[in-house]
Amino acid sequence: MATVGRGIASWVRKEAIRPSDLRLPASPPMTMVGTMQMMVRVGSDRLWAEDSRGSGPVLVLLHSGIADSRLWDPIWSDLAADFRLIRYDSRGYGQSPAATEEFNLLGDLRAVLDHFGVTQVHAVGCSMGGGTAVELAIAEPQRVGSLGLLCPGITGYAWPEEPELDAEYEALIAAGDEDGLVRLGLREWAAAGPEPFITELMRSAARAAPSEKLQREGEPVFGRLEELHTPTVIMVGDLDRPALIASNELAAQRISGCRLITMPGVDHYPTVRDPQLVVQTIREHCLAGRA
Repeated sequence: MATVGRGIASWVRKEAIRPSDLRLPASPPMTMVGTMQMMVRVGSDRLWAEDSRGSGPVLVLLHSGIADSRLWDPIWSDLAADFRLIRYDSRGYGQSPAATEEFNLLGDLRAVLDHFGVTQVHAVGCSMGGGTAVELAIAEPQRVGSLGLLCPGITGYAWPEEPELDAEYEALIAAGDEDGLVRLGLREWAAAGPEPFITELMRSAARAAPSEKLQREGEPVFGRLEELHTPTVIMVGDLDRPALIASNELAAQRISGCRLITMPGVDHYPTVRDPQLVVQTIREHCLAGRA
């Protein structure tokens, strides 16, 4: 496979967006009373966003490329007790309409934070979202109080070529086989089992399939990780893909003071597989250096 996320088989590496008229019916978010949901303008497009409106430190939650923002449902209420939470669906995912113009993930994150008037934030991102969080911390270190990275896909990592997997993905795309795309995604990223919620998240991602034409690649920041001085924790499951685990272990070595946590029995859906450990880690890590 070429760069990060040029298909369902490589979502973790870039996880780009493909415009699509297919929408996944939204499930009611597991949110606390008093949260605010809205559409945030980003260029010519809009992003669905949610703000818990709490009074604690601001925590932005960035979803992976194999899920939409409901990835945070299992931990939303627990974290909302300590933080003001902000989450949103990337273009084409969940409740956000498909992209109609060129964009990049970092630009959209900045637009959301600016919309809410956030000058400093604790950034927690999973996979694709973890990569975006790292980009923000390197581009604007004063803006990020801490980083919580769940199996992050960091741009610039030399991911191994996987031609057979690429060919399988391209054949499914050509055939318009959504069910096949979901099965492929679950096989590669859900080693701990395809429970219904995870299957639903994967289908949402399949309907927001990658588009090289509209999403611009982020900066290749893996080679700049030594520049990071933001307090960072990386969590990765021992059932995740071997190349992803290797990239996370190397990233932890390069980031000064980074803590690496290996999650037993966990694949690429850490908030679903072990929500308690994720909540405990985020709470301890982010509250240690309040923004």
